[in-house]
Amino acid sequence: MIYELFYILRSKPFLWSMLIINVLGTAYGYYWYGWQLEDTEPIFLLFVPDSPTASLFFCFVLIAFLLGKNWPLLEALAAVTLFKYGIWAVVMNVMVMQVTGVLSPIAIMLIISHFGMAVEGLLYSPFYRIKSWHLIVVAIWTLHNDVIDYVFGQMPRYSMLHEYTSQIGYFTFWLSLASILLVYLLTIRNSRFKLDLR
Repeated sequence: MIYELFYILRSKPFLWSMLIINVLGTAYGYYWYGWQLEDTEPIFLLFVPDSPTASLFFCFVLIAFLLGKNWPLLEALAAVTLFKYGIWAVVMNVMVMQVTGVLSPIAIMLIISHFGMAVEGLLYSPFYRIKSWHLIVVAIWTLHNDVIDYVFGQMPRYSMLHEYTSQIGYFTFWLSLASILLVYLLTIRNSRFKLDLR
């Protein structure tokens, strides 16, 4: 059963399907952030659209797989940020529901799509070729992004959650560490379990 799953994951039709879905999701994600980006200082632009940038990293990972290659730094960036921001968005939308008492169709779409983000990056972990230095670079990137978000106020804007910003920042910091640790356990620590896409 598990090997049938890996066979599907490595098949080119499935990889192409994943790439198309992620390209469309990435484009929609940047569109979603458009209004916030308009108000963002240029120096912070790279750090505002968290989820679409995570899926953009994964698009490049999928392109590499289709070419029969591995781009490990992008694999590490994709795996950590997909899980982190996927879970983060699910939690934020559940919090919005608790605060407002409403779970809108858009919120349901965001919960489902972001949970899918969190899962897809981990599913491909046996195919990654991540080394320790790749994860160190990604840890610096990820924690630096948290500082930009919660020290310089560039986090994704949920107006109804504004009064919980400090708690959300604290949760996000620990989610970052958990995401880094999880990818470490699935790739570097578990390096004997490697599969080939070719």
